[in-house]
Amino acid sequence: MKTKHWFVFITLGLIWSSSFLWIELALREIGPITIVAFRVFFGLLFGLAVIIFQRAPMPRTAKEWTPLIVLGLTNIAIPFFLITWGQKSIDSGVASILDATVPLFTILAAHFILHDDKMTIPKVLGLLVGFAGVVILMSKDIGTSSGSLLGQLAVIIACIFYAGSSIYARKFTEGTLGILRSMGPLVSATAVMGFSAFIFEAPLKIPTLPLTWIALLWLGILGSGLAFVLLYYLIHEIGPTRATMVTYLFPLGGVTLGVIFLKEELTWQVITGAVLIISSLVIANWSSKNA
Repeated sequence: MKTKHWFVFITLGLIWSSSFLWIELALREIGPITIVAFRVFFGLLFGLAVIIFQRAPMPRTAKEWTPLIVLGLTNIAIPFFLITWGQKSIDSGVASILDATVPLFTILAAHFILHDDKMTIPKVLGLLVGFAGVVILMSKDIGTSSGSLLGQLAVIIACIFYAGSSIYARKFTEGTLGILRSMGPLVSATAVMGFSAFIFEAPLKIPTLPLTWIALLWLGILGSGLAFVLLYYLIHEIGPTRATMVTYLFPLGGVTLGVIFLKEELTWQVITGAVLIISSLVIANWSSKNA
C-alpha cells in the first residue's frame, strides 16, 4: 500500500475500534434497532452535508441507485442490527474477535468472484497470522464472556454480509463518486431501520442521557458517514481482502486505548497480539507487490 492508503487504513481502524464500546453504552438506554436507526440517520446527514458543500451531482438513474440501495441493506442495515443485537448477550471483546473473521470470508469469496483479488500464499498467511493475533490479544477476555450462542452467531452472519458487500461494492460502484458510495447506501439503511424502529421497538424511545447522544453521534457521523467513505475508498484502491483487514485493528485499538488512558495492564497477550497483527499487515501487503 502507498502512504495515503496506510493513512486511510489506520484512520478507519481508529474510528471503528471504539464502535463496540459506544454500542454497549447506547444499549444501556435504548434498543438495538433504535440505535442503528439513529446511527444511519446521523451518517446520512453527514453525507448530505458533504455533498452540498462539494456540490456533488446526485445519482439520477435506477442503474446508479440500485447498487447503493443494495449496499444500504447488506453492508449497513442488516449487519449493524445483527452486531448491535448480538452485543446484548456477548461482550465487546468476543464481538471484536468474531468481527475479525470478515477478511477470512472475504478472501474465500473474492478469489472466485474478482479477477484482481486472488488468494496468494503471503496473503493467506497474513490473514491467518492477523487472526491469531486478534485471538491472543483478546484471550484473557474469552473465558469471562457470558455471551449466548445466538449472539455470537448473529455477529458471524454480519461478518458474512460485510464480506459479500465489499466484493459487491468493488464490482458495481467503480465509477461512483466517493461520497456517494457512503451517502447512497445510508438512504436505504435509514428508511429501513427508521421504519423498523417504529414497528418493532414501539413506542420509540428518545434518549435522554448525554452520553447516549454522544455515542449515537460518534457512531453516526464518524462510524458511519466518514468511515464508509474511507472503507469504499480502500476497497477500490487496494481490494476487498486487504481493506477488510482493518477489522484486525479493532481489538488492538481498543486494548491500546485502555492501556494508555485507563491504565490497564500491559500483558504478554497485548504485546504478542499487537506484534502478530502488525506483522500480518506487512505480510499481506508484501503479496500486493509480488502477487
